[in-house]
Amino acid sequence: MPSAVKMQWGVRIQLRDGIGLNATLYLPRELIEPAPAVLTLTPYVGQTYHDVGMYFASNGYPFVAVDVRGRGNSEGTFRPLINEPADASDVISWLASQPYCNGKVAMWGGSYGGHVQWAAARECPKSLQTIVPVASPHVGSDFPIRNNIAAPYWMQWLTLVAGRTSQDRLFWSNGVFWGEMFRDLLKSGVPFVELDAQVGNPSGIFQEWASHPQLDAYWDAYNPSAVEYARISIPVLTITGIYDDDQLGALMHYREHLRHRAGAQGAAHFLVIGPWDHAGTRVPSRKFSGIEVGDASLVDLRKLHLDWYTWIMRSGPRPEFLRRKVAYYVLGAECWRYADSLEDITERYVRFYLRSDNNNTNDVFKSGSLSTVPPRKDGPAHYVYDPCDTRLAELESKIDPEDRADHRMVYAAAGRRLVYHSEPFEQDTVISGFVRLSLWLSIDQPDTDFSVSLYEVHLDGTAIQLTTDVMRARYRESLREQKLVSNARPLRYDFERFTFTSAEVRKGHRLRLVIGPNDSIYSQRNYNTGGAVALESGRDARVVTVFLHHDELHPSVLDVPLGRTARDED
Repeated sequence: MPSAVKMQWGVRIQLRDGIGLNATLYLPRELIEPAPAVLTLTPYVGQTYHDVGMYFASNGYPFVAVDVRGRGNSEGTFRPLINEPADASDVISWLASQPYCNGKVAMWGGSYGGHVQWAAARECPKSLQTIVPVASPHVGSDFPIRNNIAAPYWMQWLTLVAGRTSQDRLFWSNGVFWGEMFRDLLKSGVPFVELDAQVGNPSGIFQEWASHPQLDAYWDAYNPSAVEYARISIPVLTITGIYDDDQLGALMHYREHLRHRAGAQGAAHFLVIGPWDHAGTRVPSRKFSGIEVGDASLVDLRKLHLDWYTWIMRSGPRPEFLRRKVAYYVLGAECWRYADSLEDITERYVRFYLRSDNNNTNDVFKSGSLSTVPPRKDGPAHYVYDPCDTRLAELESKIDPEDRADHRMVYAAAGRRLVYHSEPFEQDTVISGFVRLSLWLSIDQPDTDFSVSLYEVHLDGTAIQLTTDVMRARYRESLREQKLVSNARPLRYDFERFTFTSAEVRKGHRLRLVIGPNDSIYSQRNYNTGGAVALESGRDARVVTVFLHHDELHPSVLDVPLGRTARDED
């Protein structure tokens, strides 16, 4: 209720280098004594989180929303993701010294706000009691690059945070504006490095990112180091979603923290993986991206934050929802399950061998098979990919890029994808964990990009995407060192960076594995030459023929993680 909260706009916070940040303060009106405070720093302008500030203040927690350096009414120059460690630490120290705060500070925020929390924690400010990073990117793992593959989305996001004021209308536009722009840019064949100028927003940050095409010290500097992770001793609650665009980053932070923070303190890290997309990690919805989930998905995440803060900073009870260290949702069964660790979710793996079935693998209706029987003399399957062929671009520009239930692209790409189906499942089966895929591939160019997706196919033919991975051939052995392909012999490619999935595959349903070029309008186009991808244009393009081998000497296999039947009770 507004009457329960006092708001103060335009609060100035001076940093160690003299820069002043702008904050909006929300105070419980009936605050009798200093209390723990909650903080968020955002490039999206503090007023975006007015409702959040009102919620926490009305529940007894002073809340401060701060515009990061160079955004909103804060001074300085905005450099995405890089200034936050020192700035956030200074703000925490300032907040802890205010008369309404008892010296205990927690943080709130998702996406960029999740990154800010890890940035603050690496500085170990003494007043910081806990962080709750939601949908947090791990820079270089999932944003701005995933597996060293860049994305045109850079310019959509950099336009959102351009200047000082909100650019949200430009970011969201009318839903198809950016897709159509990326389609037209692809058709023009301009090099990726010209993208910022082509969309009308020349960007030094874009050019800086594009000049670092693979993991290196530049990207490492954005994230906590091993030593810094080890020093983070405060309790952490990580929240992400099965379809969260930053799930890979959130889980990278989670794993790295637990790996380096040895001993009992390292165990004070809880994880929630819900049936949500990126936005749903803040406000869950039953319907998103062509998917509909059950009522159990509608967790009151603000209340979970509140209960967590009360547990950590006010010695309240442990949140009822956090029964064990890991909570994850099982799609299809529409229920929550719990485990003591991320690894404990998977009980075992079942291996499927890719079979050619007389080389009919290039069509959804004439596919290869996923078999539990190893191949013997199956001939290779193949596809031919011309990076200048943009026939799919028109269709893709009209489809929600996050629509996991829309499989028109799979049908439209017949002949340019390899498709494999399992037999119908004989009983309800829970798939929970991380898929692994090993393919024996041969290509006749120095490089190309691959995309792989696993679907659940329902009895009515509806297909729901479960998980994906992408790979640039030159980085098949390491993301930190390229090795171009020098001959057309079969090489093993291990796809081990799939997103986490958890779903109950019903009796009679099947799995569909789709393998093909990473030719989306939402991904940087690799023209297959082996040169600097960002600098090359359509004029440089080379057609590649890709052979996928599945014989006795080159068994290509899919390992699927199985979990407990979701209806089993603890």
